[in-house]
Amino acid sequence: MIDLGKRNVLGIGVNAIDYESAVARVIDAAMGRQAMSVTALAVHGVMTGVTDPEHQYRLNQFDLVCPDGQPVRWALNLLHDCKLDDRVYGPDLTLKLCQAAAQQSVPVFLFGSTDEVLARFSDSLCRQFPELRIAGTRSSRFRTLSQLERDELAEEINSSGAGICFVGLGCPRQEVFAYEMRDRLSMPLVAVGAAFAFHAGMLAQAPPWMQRHGLEWLFRLAHEPKRLFKRYLTTNPAFLSRLALQKLGLIHRHRDQGRPPQHDLLFG
Repeated sequence: MIDLGKRNVLGIGVNAIDYESAVARVIDAAMGRQAMSVTALAVHGVMTGVTDPEHQYRLNQFDLVCPDGQPVRWALNLLHDCKLDDRVYGPDLTLKLCQAAAQQSVPVFLFGSTDEVLARFSDSLCRQFPELRIAGTRSSRFRTLSQLERDELAEEINSSGAGICFVGLGCPRQEVFAYEMRDRLSMPLVAVGAAFAFHAGMLAQAPPWMQRHGLEWLFRLAHEPKRLFKRYLTTNPAFLSRLALQKLGLIHRHRDQGRPPQHDLLFG
């Protein structure tokens, strides 16, 4: 098991951790009914914090930030000599957590995406893990919630009996949601991005060889060029150039440089 704590990647605290330790930490919190905010960040996720002081602050309040993308793992190894052999990929972390939750009798709640995706995702999980209990599901309204709606949602998730809530709203909305809801839910909130659509069979994953070589972004760009063109062709070079500058000691971006958000965004 590897759990070396957080390391600074462009001012974002990313945990140098492996799957086994990440699963153990989340399951321990779930069984203890402890609030916890968890995400798995690829390059785009890190850069959302680099370019937005308020979001940098949010990300640096998370209890666990896993290195989802291979370039983020490489950054941990390059900057901090963490010697991580693998990333902690959100979709795979989801399955490993569900397997452990089934074994430990920890119910889960699925929040985000659409009713169709949730139905297919739930069916897929139940086929893979027959002992897993899905305590509830709730699709996104794809808009800003009122405070009353936010409180009702928190009550629904808390009263479901779930021990873990998976959040699939896409980056960075899911991280905003997990940050804002952390102290309202007595369980880990795990932001897992496209895991819902992947495991629902509605979005194709890159072949394993592309994932191993950090080319998942290219696969997704080829499948969704209009939506992802700007993201990947601007954030990837920006990440690499900043990474080189941090390695050379030419920039010193600290984790405490963020700014607390002035208002809750209440996206749900």
